Amino acid sequence: MRYLALLRGVNVGGANKVKMAELRRAFESAGMVDVRTYINSGNVVFSTDIEDTGRLEDLLTRAVGDATGVNTSLLLRDAEQMAAVVSAIPPGWRNDDSMKCDVVFLRADVDRPATLKQLEPRPGIEDALYVPGAVIWRVDRANATRSRLTRIVGTPLYAHVTVRNCNTTRALYGLMKE
Repeated sequence: MRYLALLRGVNVGGANKVKMAELRRAFESAGMVDVRTYINSGNVVFSTDIEDTGRLEDLLTRAVGDATGVNTSLLLRDAEQMAAVVSAIPPGWRNDDSMKCDVVFLRADVDRPATLKQLEPRPGIEDALYVPGAVIWRVDRANATRSRLTRIVGTPLYAHVTVRNCNTTRALYGLMKE
């Protein structure tokens, strides 16, 4: 089965530095195959016969910690789950000079439509939608400083999510399909 691992807090703001080559080796040493990393922020696409995602998350979290000395958590998505998230991103939503679009990947314990309400998007400023496994968020760059998404940092919810921009999310799904 093909999976995507999204590591939380790796290489962000100079903290939890992990070289992608080390990350690949950690996954390979844990028995994963066809391992590929994407950009320097803890995105790993791989294949395995292990279908128990809880067991797989534990195995990979330990492998990364042992290999790199960085204690982080990760979220897993299979190709079907990623297809659903990517297809839910409206085609016009992008991450560029005029628009900011992020995908907030949710852990199972916060994966519910009510999480979107908890984030309180500002009507007329930003748009957000829930899809199982994620909240997709869009704001014009001119209003980015007024976005409520930035308020998630430091909240109890923040420990249960990881964020990637929509361009990265689409590219990761593309790697999964290769």
